[in-house]
Amino acid sequence: MFIPLAKPDISEVEKQYVMEVLDSGQLSFGDKLVRFEQAFRQELSIPHAIAMNSGTSALHVAVKALGLQAGDEVITTSYSFIASSNCLLYENVKPVFIDIDPFTLNMDTRAIENAITPRTKAILAVHVFGQTCQMDDIMRIAKAHHLYVIEDACEALGAEWKGKKAGTFGDAAVFAFYANKQVTTGEGGILVTSQESIANTASSLRNQGRGTDNAWLEHVRIGYNYRMSDLQAAVGLAQMQRLAELMRLRELVAQRYKELIRAYNVPVTLPAVLEDCKISWFVFIVALPEGASQADTIRFLQDQGIQSKPYFPAIHLQPCYRDLLPYAPGSLPVTEQMSQRTIAIPFHPRLSPEEQEYVVSGLSQALQKG
Repeated sequence: MFIPLAKPDISEVEKQYVMEVLDSGQLSFGDKLVRFEQAFRQELSIPHAIAMNSGTSALHVAVKALGLQAGDEVITTSYSFIASSNCLLYENVKPVFIDIDPFTLNMDTRAIENAITPRTKAILAVHVFGQTCQMDDIMRIAKAHHLYVIEDACEALGAEWKGKKAGTFGDAAVFAFYANKQVTTGEGGILVTSQESIANTASSLRNQGRGTDNAWLEHVRIGYNYRMSDLQAAVGLAQMQRLAELMRLRELVAQRYKELIRAYNVPVTLPAVLEDCKISWFVFIVALPEGASQADTIRFLQDQGIQSKPYFPAIHLQPCYRDLLPYAPGSLPVTEQMSQRTIAIPFHPRLSPEEQEYVVSGLSQALQKG
């Protein structure tokens, strides 16, 4: 048996929409892109959604559209996928890392104010694993200190904080559609905002700096080729139309995992879900008991045909960051400890109960062997 870490859920609708694009002869900036962006605006009840070729591109454009530049600082988390900080460095903006809450594994909002300096211009809140950060705290601090807020909601489509959807709090937010996400386009991302000026700038930047009239060879700013194709948008549109179904299936898989972990008495802990948060299950993360070897556990599971990965390695200790920023081992103790203890196990909407039991049994055996 081989159980992959993730697997996209593709139906006949996605295939039909892709064929419609191929038959139309318009593979870029066509009807499916318009409808995909519209579906996103409707889902979030937000006026602007600009689709791009990746979540990384969308986050880079958000940084650029807010006017962040060399010398500015942005407070964020090191317990994230590396793109969230890379997008700051693309514009020579300095990421200022704060530690994470040991229970939720999201950024510890109690540490934000101590990290603010005269150069701080924004807070980049990363909603990890489909659980929102404590956004009322973040918005209160941002308002008091006149800071922008960017939400990296790449893992959190469908999540809510106190009944308000992730991606609708900050000045701009981004979502991503890699193959393991709640909604996939293969590769892809989207920027959402309530501010027309940000939307206009983002729309221009994604399309080689063209103006709002989209004149073919007229460029009003230095832009990028960050466009999403209609082939990607076709898959995304079908997925958005199936969003409730996909979310329900993910919830069922997550609840089965919880029951199996209890039944097998596996000595792992799960990130806490706060009462004010509605989680949108993206991946299933377990924290190994202290002293357990992350590498040995992953290797044992791999030998059983069960794919798993460390999740997340600390950004500030990545080789490419060590000479860029003034962080040494021990500077973010909770982040570093949890980076060594957390792993992702197989998770996708069609994971069968039998496959899940095989995974949990394997995890139990791995930890028994030490």
